[in-house]
Amino acid sequence: MIVTILRKIESWVVVISIAANVSGAFVLLALVAIMNVDVVSRNLFNAPFRGVVEVVIFSLALIVFLQLPDVVRKGRLTRSDGFLGLLRVMNPHVGNVLARVLDGIACMFMCLIVWTVWPEFTESFESCHFFTPPEFGVPPTGNLWVDFRTALERCDYFGTPGILQAPWWPVRLVIAFGCAWAAILFFFKTVLGDTQEPRHITAQTSREA
Repeated sequence: MIVTILRKIESWVVVISIAANVSGAFVLLALVAIMNVDVVSRNLFNAPFRGVVEVVIFSLALIVFLQLPDVVRKGRLTRSDGFLGLLRVMNPHVGNVLARVLDGIACMFMCLIVWTVWPEFTESFESCHFFTPPEFGVPPTGNLWVDFRTALERCDYFGTPGILQAPWWPVRLVIAFGCAWAAILFFFKTVLGDTQEPRHITAQTSREA
């Protein structure tokens, strides 16, 4: 009964991780388009896209952590698992137990990252004063769009003033989300086992390929 409930919850977690992966792919496509625009404008019109470095930094963080949960789901997270793959071939039971232990450790590490990043996100978000009157600066006018733009200007930001500035809190929110969702997936792998059954490359399988 409990296993069935966990499987249903896991299926919804998987759907959200796939949706996040697709979102990361769209961010990647947008980054490619921006890079192409920069190349064309730089070479043909001698007018490079201002802030392209900041856009790349911002986009890479979004891409990595939006696609992290689905990478964990598919068992494609970069790691050294030659010994684990060999153990699964020689003794599947012991290999699967060890894999669950490693997934449990990975879950704890992801939780530690979330625990570290979340206060930074809340601090960055609160610096904008979206819902509270600021201590300094222009008070709320009642116009939602004007107040929103004014609040964005108050946010803790990265970038170069006068070229491109972006608030930190969306990046930190995505980092917290990606690591939290990865932790949930590692938890299900620990409790329910790895349903993906990743195929490890060995000398025998490489000859078969």
